[in-house]
Amino acid sequence: MATSPKVTSPDLKGRVAIVTGSTRGIGRECALALAKCGCGVVIAAKSTEPSETLPGTIYTVADEVRALGAPALPCKVDMRDTGSIEACVQATIKEFGRVDIVINNASALWWHNMVDTPVKKYDLITSINTRGSFVLTSLCMPYMIKQQWGRVITMSPPIETDFLKYKGMTAYNISKFGMTMVAMGAAAEGGKAHVTGNSLWPATVIESYAAKNFKLGEKKLWRKSTILADCVLSIIGDANVSGKQLIDDEFLQQHVGLSKEDLAVYRFDPTFEPPRLLASPPAHGQIKRGDVKEVSGDQAKSSSAFKSKL
Repeated sequence: MATSPKVTSPDLKGRVAIVTGSTRGIGRECALALAKCGCGVVIAAKSTEPSETLPGTIYTVADEVRALGAPALPCKVDMRDTGSIEACVQATIKEFGRVDIVINNASALWWHNMVDTPVKKYDLITSINTRGSFVLTSLCMPYMIKQQWGRVITMSPPIETDFLKYKGMTAYNISKFGMTMVAMGAAAEGGKAHVTGNSLWPATVIESYAAKNFKLGEKKLWRKSTILADCVLSIIGDANVSGKQLIDDEFLQQHVGLSKEDLAVYRFDPTFEPPRLLASPPAHGQIKRGDVKEVSGDQAKSSSAFKSKL
């Protein structure tokens, strides 16, 4: 069920969703929100053993989904490996006989200049972000088209045309805008079969282990991951927004009817309204992040103007 009382939760009993990167953070929140609506959930991620910095596994989240009364299938998936993705889709069809919803959430981060981007790092982020989303979506589309219903959502930003917003973000933008294009392609190619496609992106830093491990500011600057889960439920329930590239708070205000005051329910700190730092690519390259082991060095490379906001 939704966090905001103004968000209508769709009836998803009998539906099945594959959610990538769903062992923690945004993906887990979306998986649990879908489960509360009766949806079967495939927990598609890599983690089978918890660690200190990355708790949660495909098995623990599957147990949480089942505890909510919905069926779950834990599925170990490497989004860089076509065979692994194919095996996940086939396991889904074998278990449930269908797939209705794909949430492309799994993603790798790299906020650095082109000259500071090794080709291996470029290959990594594009293989997970763009290629992985494309492979999973393309494998699920035939089932959705046959069923005459489907939803594809990618956690990726609206495509930028302002060249300055590529500063320090070129490799990352290529990978994330590619995810957005996957959603747009699903909308364009699946429309006659009632298959919709949307990209969805947060306006603020979101509560997650990525935010913690990459040290993306004080917690008061974050919103809860429930804002994206509420958006996912609303998108699934509204075929009329297909083909749109959405920002979470704008979507909730313009299409769902929430006021600015209503958005307070998503604050991590109930007393502080977080700044919309991610509404476009992070501050024109002013913030550097990439390898979690190099966070201190990346913080030093970030501009003082942006660091003051974090």
